[in-house]
Amino acid sequence: MRSRTANWFECKIRYEKIMEDGLQKKVTEVYTVDALSFSEAEERITEEMSAYISGEFEVADIKKAAYKEIFFSEEEMADKWYKTKLQFITIDEKTEKEKRSAVNYLVQAGSLHGAVKNIEEVMGGTMIDYVIASVAETSLMDVFEYQPKTKAE
Repeated sequence: MRSRTANWFECKIRYEKIMEDGLQKKVTEVYTVDALSFSEAEERITEEMSAYISGEFEVADIKKAAYKEIFFSEEEMADKWYKTKLQFITIDEKTEKEKRSAVNYLVQAGSLHGAVKNIEEVMGGTMIDYVIASVAETSLMDVFEYQPKTKAE
C-alpha cells in the first residue's frame, strides 16, 4: 500500500462503446488524473484515453477532485475505488474539548472490507487519532498518476 498527495482532477469521458451483445452504446466514464491545471488535466486524460479508445471521444467535464491523498494498492484484485472520509481527532489545549476535522481520501481495493483494511494499514503507521466516518464505492474507472517522460519519448 502506498499513498500519494497531488493535484487530482476528475474527468468525465463520453464515447461510443461496443457492448458484449455487439451493439454500440454511448457511455460516460469517470477517471482521475494527476495534473497541475485544468488544461493539463484535459491534455493528460486525452493522451491516456487515446491508448484505450479507438474512435472519437470527448472530455465532457473536468473538476478538481476533493481527495487529500490517494491510497494505491498493489493487490491484483484491487479493481475498485472507494471515497473515504476520515475524521482526525485533536484536543483543544485551552478548552480541553475534542475537535474533529474531516478529510477525504480515495482508496483502491477489491471490496469495502479491503478498503477499510487498506486505510487502517496506512493510518496504523501514524500517531494520529482518527475515525472512519464513511466509505463508499465510486464509479471511477481508473486513476492515472503523473509519470515523468523519459528522454527517449
